[in-house]
Amino acid sequence: MASLDLIIGIDSGTSVIKSVAFDLAGRQIASASVQNRYCSGADGSATQSLDQTWQDCAASLRNLGEKVDRLAERTAAVAVTAQGDGTWLVGKDNTPIADAWLWLDARAAPTVDRLAAGPLNRARFEATGTGLNTCQQGSQLAHMDRHQPELLERAETALHCKDWLYLNLTGVRATDPSEASFTFGNFRNRQYDDTVIEALGLERRRNLLPEIVEGTEVTHSLSLVAAAMTGLRAGTPVSLGYVDMVMTALGGGVYGGGGDVACSIVGSTGVHMRATAVAGVHLNKEGSGYVIALPIPGMVTQVQTNMATSLNIDWVLGLAADVLADAGKKVSQRELVGSIEGWLAASRPGQIVYHPYISEAGERGPFVNANARAGFLGLSVNHRYPDLVRAVVEGLGIAMRDCYTAMGDLPSELRLSGGVARSRGLRGVLSAAMNAPVRVSSREEAGAAGAAMMAAVAIGAYPSMDACVAEWVTPLLGPAEAPDPALVASYDRIFPAFVAARQALVPVWDALATARRDAVTAAPVASKGTLT
Repeated sequence: MASLDLIIGIDSGTSVIKSVAFDLAGRQIASASVQNRYCSGADGSATQSLDQTWQDCAASLRNLGEKVDRLAERTAAVAVTAQGDGTWLVGKDNTPIADAWLWLDARAAPTVDRLAAGPLNRARFEATGTGLNTCQQGSQLAHMDRHQPELLERAETALHCKDWLYLNLTGVRATDPSEASFTFGNFRNRQYDDTVIEALGLERRRNLLPEIVEGTEVTHSLSLVAAAMTGLRAGTPVSLGYVDMVMTALGGGVYGGGGDVACSIVGSTGVHMRATAVAGVHLNKEGSGYVIALPIPGMVTQVQTNMATSLNIDWVLGLAADVLADAGKKVSQRELVGSIEGWLAASRPGQIVYHPYISEAGERGPFVNANARAGFLGLSVNHRYPDLVRAVVEGLGIAMRDCYTAMGDLPSELRLSGGVARSRGLRGVLSAAMNAPVRVSSREEAGAAGAAMMAAVAIGAYPSMDACVAEWVTPLLGPAEAPDPALVASYDRIFPAFVAARQALVPVWDALATARRDAVTAAPVASKGTLT
């Protein structure tokens, strides 16, 4: 019989589902991915098929089995994480009630406004440490309860994406402490909270909330049905990971080592977080951000999230691709990524303010406004396309600084994860905007690794998460890259303008949102969503 020397981490993102095999020392052996799909509409909807998501997850595991010799026999445990927030409703016999509402879904915006103005909202924030926004399951359930109650009447359990996959893997309806506490509970005890549920107006829907399971302590067995679909062995322990942003941060270095370190995931969204003991949490007066539990006793992450980061780069590169296509030269956005460094070199820093609020769902960090939209300030006739590219990149860095400022002092070191971290030029902009050295982990799949680390602790391969971090994370951190002092000075000068402008633009965003709503037709137009 083969030795049990592998752990599989599953990371189901918005655009891709990945299954990754690691050995027990944390070395990545192989990975397999399947493209994900979602549909968006002019009404702000963003939905995804539950059944298709599970089929794609199973396919990624079968594909991994084709790459790794005797994968099923060698797998000691499986762990799963996935995109956060959103609402995945299941009913009788674990069948989906409807397509999932994703974190990108903006339909709950009026409900967020109503709940945020309620008398219990500050108490809700004090318990969860999390500002209301359209992404969250609490807001979405409250919106459904008022506008589509038939969905909730048919539902038996409200899950998140990773919970849905865990249900299909094990037959167990459950959620983890991170999503349970930042949505419906208290980050201090990691349990559901009556005041929070009352503040959301969901007392009569409390039955929809699943059991909370700590994946470093409790596992459930892979079912016979799941084994047949995935090619893995029935009975293999499965660990329910925390939400993907925490798993990616854990795998990327948010916890461990000396100094005041922080970790930013710069992917389709921007997730900016620092690890702290529960007693060290700072709750801002604006009521924004998240406090999300780490799979470490007494430790949480303070989080601010930009709704869109690389989506802004996709957009500005898409402009060039469209113009070239109209001229008869087809170039993909992915091909244009290689030109970013040259465009940065051909432009002057700190000349234009760009607010990177390109998402149809607005912004959620460090403020919450579903009507917020992207825009340039300071353009002149002398500016050209490279200046726009630079402004977009700088906007990402300054928005990051805006988020960390809301959590207190800027960190002494920034650890980066995500696609943007691969570009030295982009790293330089982020480092200067934060006035902090950056380090990048060589870990390829940090989210899957973070989940696999939980399984490694659960099965006793490591006595604690600290011991696992020391072997899986710390040795993979690259050297510190110091910020350019000239760039630091440029971004220090324009940061106040960035903040003042986004505060002053609120009535403009509101007026534009009203104009857009008046022009929207009743029928949504479906489109296929893809992210870089």
